[in-house]
Amino acid sequence: MPSACFFLEFSKPLQHPQYRLPRSNIVVTPVFLALALLITCFSPGILAQQPDEASEVTAVIGARAILTDWSDPLAALGTLRANESVTLSSTVTDTVEALNFEGGEKVSEGQVLVRLSANEERADLKVAQTLREERANAVARLARLQQRDLAPLAELEDSRTQLRQVEAQIQALQARLDNYTIRAPFDGVVGTRRISVGTLVTPGSELVTLDDVERLKLDFRIPEIQLGMMAVGLPIVATSNAYPDEVFEGSVSLIDSRVDPVSRSIGVRALLDNDKRLLRPGMLMRVRVARAPRQTLVIPESALVPQGRRQYVWVVRPAENGKAEDGQNKSAPVERLEVEIGSRREGEVEILEGLEEGDMVVSHGGDRLRQGVRVRLIGVVDENTSVSEILDAQRNEESN
Repeated sequence: MPSACFFLEFSKPLQHPQYRLPRSNIVVTPVFLALALLITCFSPGILAQQPDEASEVTAVIGARAILTDWSDPLAALGTLRANESVTLSSTVTDTVEALNFEGGEKVSEGQVLVRLSANEERADLKVAQTLREERANAVARLARLQQRDLAPLAELEDSRTQLRQVEAQIQALQARLDNYTIRAPFDGVVGTRRISVGTLVTPGSELVTLDDVERLKLDFRIPEIQLGMMAVGLPIVATSNAYPDEVFEGSVSLIDSRVDPVSRSIGVRALLDNDKRLLRPGMLMRVRVARAPRQTLVIPESALVPQGRRQYVWVVRPAENGKAEDGQNKSAPVERLEVEIGSRREGEVEILEGLEEGDMVVSHGGDRLRQGVRVRLIGVVDENTSVSEILDAQRNEESN
């Protein structure tokens, strides 16, 4: 029968005559009251109902310690820039005669983008070309006369000099005409067209932008104290809010030669491939630099059991002969081991000492374990199996 606890109130003396006793016969002390309550409330039957720890079997989820690629990530924010970028402008004053682009399309190096009206310059060029023909004929005629000693040599030399002057004038006119034709200096993508045929442009007027976006430069800054762990060639990954499911990979290509004395940071540049043409110059990117790449032992972060400044894990030891002791569900002993951890990343932790590759650790359910308890693995978490999938399979098995 369950025991009962009786609480007596001693705040007032007993007044009934039949309960009145001499004060010398009863000595009530706090120790006496405490012992009385303990004896009344806890019967030997309850104390005898403690479980046998050696017979307990706790269901847990495990994970193996695996050897994988690891690095110490450094996070930063960066801005994208085109690999090559230019704003083409006019160097002369005239009107737009022809436009060979609409905006947003890819163009090749040397392709004509804008042609300005150059009627006056073309007329001057025709005049100079006609004069060149006249001077060339005069040189030929004087050369024949001079061979027969009918013309002085000095007159022939003056005629040749005048011919060279005209040829130089033609070259100058042709160079001026080139300023009326705007060509793409490299392969790239043109920007939005903001001019039309007939627009009057002056020196410095912006005509079109051109960007090489096959590869993009990603500029970001890191703290000065991280400079020792930064090197050209380190891999990086970058993400953008515009494409939350895309990860863009690249590598560090340049580390600035100076540290900013105000912010105590240094500029770093990385190159990103842009084969899908998703990225645009000027976009804000979240950058993660993979410093000190290495191969290391890794377990799920949920397997750690912190105790003060120390970290422990529950290691599942194989059952003897691989047989189930209860006939159906295989159980195995667990052992608590202290481990030395390194850096962490989302959901994972690096193990420096205490485990070996392939060791099975308890990743979920370790809070219910203690030394001597046996466990039953209901599943193992890996890259192909999640905790939710294991729990769903276990519920389905129990319902069946």
